[in-house]
This record gives sequence, C-alpha cells and structure tokens, in this order.
Amino acid sequence: MTSFFQNELVLVAGGTGLVGSNLIRRLLAEGAIVRATLHRRPPVIVDDRIEYVHADLTNGEDCRRVLTGQKYVFMCAANTSGAAAIASTPMVHVTPNVLMNTQTFEAAYDAGVKKLLWLSSTTGYPPSDDRPIKEGEMFEGEPVDAYYFTGWLTRFTEALCRMYGEKLSKPMTTIVLRPTSIYGPNDDFEPATSHVTPALVRKVVERQHPIEVWGAGEDVRDVLYVDDMVDAMVAAMEKVDGYLAINIGLGQGYSVTEILKTILEIDGHTNAEVVFDPTKPSMIPIRLVDTNKAEAELGFRATTGLREGLEKTIKWYREYVQSGSSSDTP
Repeated sequence: MTSFFQNELVLVAGGTGLVGSNLIRRLLAEGAIVRATLHRRPPVIVDDRIEYVHADLTNGEDCRRVLTGQKYVFMCAANTSGAAAIASTPMVHVTPNVLMNTQTFEAAYDAGVKKLLWLSSTTGYPPSDDRPIKEGEMFEGEPVDAYYFTGWLTRFTEALCRMYGEKLSKPMTTIVLRPTSIYGPNDDFEPATSHVTPALVRKVVERQHPIEVWGAGEDVRDVLYVDDMVDAMVAAMEKVDGYLAINIGLGQGYSVTEILKTILEIDGHTNAEVVFDPTKPSMIPIRLVDTNKAEAELGFRATTGLREGLEKTIKWYREYVQSGSSSDTP
C-alpha cells in the first residue's frame, strides 16, 4: 500500500527537538520529501535525504522562505523549558512563541499549504482535580495558576488555529494535538530546562548522590512515549480535514515517585538515596486527559507502556548521551 506521505513535500518546523527529530525518522520511512528547520542546535538525525534549513521562525521572512513549496507542515518548533524557568521568568515563552506561531501560520497560509498540524499542550486547561479532562473544557474557566502564562499562550494559539482552519472563507486544514508529558530518545536532558521524566532518567543513570526530586513526588502525570506521539501525528495528518483539537496521551497517570521507582528498577540502582525538596517549584498536582476522542477520530491508542518506554529511553541515553555522541542516524 502506498504511504500517504510518499513523495509528498513535508516541512517539520523544529527538526532538532524531541518530537521533530523522531517525526523526521518516521517520515523518511514513509517516503516523504522532508525539509526541516534548524535554529541553534545542529541536526540530530543525519541523513542526506533531509533538507535542513537554518531559520529563525520569529522572523516572517525566514518563515516565508522555509514554507515555500511545502504541502504538509508539522509545527513542532517551540520555546520551552522546565518548571524552574517558568516559575522564575513566567513570560519566557510568551513573546517568542506568539511570534513564531503567528508568523509560521501566516506564511503557511500564503504558501498554499494543504494541512498544518500544531502541537498544543494541556497547560491551557482549567483545574480538573483527579478526573481526565475533555477537549471541550479548554476555555471553561482560567488555566491553573502555575500555568497561567503558558496556558493563555496555548489558548491564543488554538484560537488562531481555528481562525485559519474554520473561520476564513478559504480555510486551511489546521489540526491541534494536545499531548501530555512526552518523553523518549532525543529528549532535553539539560538540568536547567528538562521536564521531570528526562530529568529523573539523567539523575539515575548518572548515579547522582543524592537523587534530588523537586516537590514531594506526588504530582501525577500522563507520560507519553514519543513513538506513540508520532503515530498520533501521522494519523491526524492523514485523516483530519478542517479544524480539530484532540487530546493525545497514554490514558493513565503515574506519580513522580512511581516514575522514579520504575527508572531505578530498570537501571538496577538498588541503593539510591532519594531526597524530596518541596521548596523547589513543581506544577499542577494532577493532570489527566480523556483520550476517547483520539480513538474515535484517529483510531489512535498509545501502545507503549511506562516501563517499555523508559527502558528504551534509558538505553538510548546510555548509548548516545553518556558515550558523547551528538547525533544518530535512522
């Protein structure tokens, strides 16, 4: 059977990040003609079939240059960081991401792109306690206070997606996926910017003593392995026409303590000293998402469980990060 992406022009904006780099690998396997943007980081996936283009997507001229001639666009580029940066500089993501998204969407529309997929997040949702939150609740009440800035940034960009996908006289199919906490190979493991799962992987594999955990370890997250995220993105691009916003998650929550315990077991670290620091910033206590719409609309259900995903991530970290290798090939 011929792939949906066979010989199609596909842009991956943000080709060096966790999602973008793993998506590129999948698109090459699907026979796509891949163009990917680079900003500050060098290529992660090294392959002559990829056209890498250096661009600052906050600049409209750069956006127009990289979008020219493209048919499908995966908008994976974003200015992101961990809880510490958000707590100390809450506006850190707002201005660059507003510029990046508005300029990229406008350039895509002007270039006649057929479909654009934007990676949203769950930060825009209001509090939902311990129940899985549904897509229709995004604008019902304020975002959680810890996510106020990124939450409203998320909501603004989703509204922008709806404008392009539904409100213009000649709309452009614009798909919004709201993933939970994604992790896996090519993740950000830097201490200042990493999210909780890669941060814990790094601390365990490097045998940090003690292993410091921010918060009390009770925060609950739906953690999604990156290959599952890529499956959802490919399915959405193939099946959706028009505007649609969908949650993407594993469909199960784990506490930070449970994630850490699993990493310790996988890596055989039996005598770790773990210290919880409740004075350090954490975010929302519980965030779970309802994944029924993803299954109904996309036929998507995550298949990689927590232990399997962490095993793959730890293996990759040892092979490429500890060994000092800066990139890998498909």
